Amino acid sequence: MNTDDVTGALNDATNWFVANQDLLVQYVVNIVSALVILIVGLMIAKWVSRGLNRVMTMRGIDSTVSEFLSAIARYTIVAFTLIAVLGKIGVQTASVIAVMGAAGLAVGLALQNSLGNFAAGVLLVVFRPLKAGEFVKIGAIDGTVQSVQIFSTTLRTADDRIVVIPNGKIIGDSIINVTREPLRRQDIMVGVAYNSDIDMVKKVLGDIVAADKRILHDKGVTIRLNEMAPSSLNYLVRFWTTNGDTWPVYWDLMENFKRALDKHNIGIPFPQMDVHLHQVNTSAKNISAE
Repeated sequence: MNTDDVTGALNDATNWFVANQDLLVQYVVNIVSALVILIVGLMIAKWVSRGLNRVMTMRGIDSTVSEFLSAIARYTIVAFTLIAVLGKIGVQTASVIAVMGAAGLAVGLALQNSLGNFAAGVLLVVFRPLKAGEFVKIGAIDGTVQSVQIFSTTLRTADDRIVVIPNGKIIGDSIINVTREPLRRQDIMVGVAYNSDIDMVKKVLGDIVAADKRILHDKGVTIRLNEMAPSSLNYLVRFWTTNGDTWPVYWDLMENFKRALDKHNIGIPFPQMDVHLHQVNTSAKNISAE
């Protein structure tokens, strides 16, 4: 390529830029404006989400609800921001929305379980069968609720493991909320030997229960012979405590029951079997055979 060709190409490019400078400037302005809208929109989404969460927390709204609604608000603002950005750079948003609707239908059919988890998350937030800080049992899993997210719920088990459960599985299973009510009834079964005196056993167990001030005696205490089992007489000890005293009271009573029963020589049996041996007269059997 000679010098004249290079000069001609530069002149053509210069002429094109001069002729289309307004269009180029408009494109640059639109792209810069789109970037500004995107950055500002993402910042606003973050601020609104944090502010909404902070306001609801200050007003005493449960953290499960506040975090869920804050996430919904953030994603909604981000979605509108993206539509505004596409419109600014010249994309027909009506067509984009139509395409997104069709794509959303296809994705929805492919992600039915995820959408089911989302719907279940909405139900958990609306009806609130569980919330952060409560101890619950969901199927075979029990633990303290850490958070309820859009698609899943996080529990912390008693041995400090994190369990993430899909919301759809929670809605489809039974939920036992252990700490929602402040009081809890407890049943303890105590087995003693068959030769034990009924009144003495009831008195020994009753004295131990009466001495524990953590038991809510005004709610009533029941100590009765509940079952005549194959190896023992089983007594039911039924009482009420607060949720916080449930396990300490249970462990203390079990230890004190054992000490008191030993002190009064009341046996605590173990499974046993009586075997009876019958002697067979083999000589008479042999004579009859001859």
